[in-house]
Order: sequence, then structure tokens, then C-alpha cells
Amino acid sequence: MKKVIIIGATSGIGEEIAKIYIAQGWQVGVAGRREEALTALAATAPAQVKTQVIDVTCADAPEQLKSLIEKLGGMDLFLLSSGIGSQNVKLEPEIELNTARTNVEGFIRMVTTAYRFFKEQGSGHLAVISSVAGTKGLGPAPAYSATKRFQNTYIDALAQLARMERLSIQFTDIRPGFVATALLKNRKYPLLMRADSTAQHIVKALTNKKRVAIIDTRYAILVFFWQLIPRWVWERLPIRNDKS
Repeated sequence: MKKVIIIGATSGIGEEIAKIYIAQGWQVGVAGRREEALTALAATAPAQVKTQVIDVTCADAPEQLKSLIEKLGGMDLFLLSSGIGSQNVKLEPEIELNTARTNVEGFIRMVTTAYRFFKEQGSGHLAVISSVAGTKGLGPAPAYSATKRFQNTYIDALAQLARMERLSIQFTDIRPGFVATALLKNRKYPLLMRADSTAQHIVKALTNKKRVAIIDTRYAILVFFWQLIPRWVWERLPIRNDKS
């Protein structure tokens, strides 16, 4: 029976993805900071779900991930769904640094632990949820867009490293657009997607083992044109700063 571990499964996209894999009969390891949410999810399928409280910003997060892998009896697919982001036009240092602690430091802790496990196992599928925000620097959210670009590049580097080391590890970088989750504290965003439908797109991309998956088609078109915009034009675009 296939085994998946999802980091960041206590709400939003991660939780919806976990529900899909449970329905498909997978053995599912779920992790996050909120123990009560993990317990509630496990109660829906006690025979399939194992839980572990993990805060990716803590130094012991890798050991907690190893513990969850052991509870589950292995891991075929690893999905990192935890991340934070905020608009921060005032550049308040703590907001920027907290974003980096989760999206960079926490990301490194989890991804490198999963990579080493798959290297020792001999195979595996390592996937992360980044964002289309990594395509260009977004003025209202500097740390968020920069850390997402970091994640894109880090997965590119790991994919090359795996080939250099002749490892049978597959990678998927999932780049959703704006999704209606707690991460967006208001709903005044364009092309807002639902978490459940986004999760379905993501699971399909993982099943097909896509290397990069932009979710959904509308955002794939948008990102295509974003990439064509010269830097001097992008820097002058009247991007809206929604402070509400």
C-alpha cells in the first residue's frame, strides 16, 4: 500500500490533499503545529492515518519527520505544504524574517530530510507547494515572493543533484495561484481558487509526476505572460496594494 507524508495538513490545501489520499486508500502521515486538527483528521480513518506535531521552524523538526516516517512504516511520496506569507509594504522586519524562517529555514529542514530518506531508500517522489508568486518579485509581499523563488530554485538544484548522484528520485514543484485559505486574510484577490478544487488539481499533477505544475490553467496563461514582461515595465506596473 502506498504511503504519503504531508507536512502542513492541519488546514487549507494540505488538509484537502490528505482527505483525497485517504479516500484513495493510501496510508497517510499528516503533520502540522495544531495537534487537535491532526487528531480530528486521524479520527476520520484511524487505520490509515498517522500523526506527528511538527513545527518546521524548530530545530527538532527533522527528527519529528523521521519519527512520522517510522510510524507510517516508510514513505513513497513526500509533500511539503506548510508556508506563510503576508503583504508587508512597510517592510516590518519581523514579518519578513518570520516568512523566511518558515519558507526558507523550515523548507530546508523538511526537504533535505526527505531527500536523504529517499536517497537511502533508493527511490521516492519529493514534492513541494511553492507559488506562482516566485515568478516575479511582488512589491506588496517582498519576502513571500522571494522565498517562493528560493523554493523553485532549490528544487531545481535538488533535481540536478539527484541526477548527478544517479538517484531514482522524482520531483514536483507545485505552483498554485491565489487560493481561498487562511493564508489570505481577506478575499479581495483576483482569480481566487477554492482549496478543495486546487487539491484535486495537485493530486492529479502528483499522480502524473509532473516536474512543474502551475495550478490552474488560468494561472499558467498568466505566468506565461508575466515572464514576457521586461523588468523595467514590471517595476512600473500599478500593482494594487490591498491593505484591508
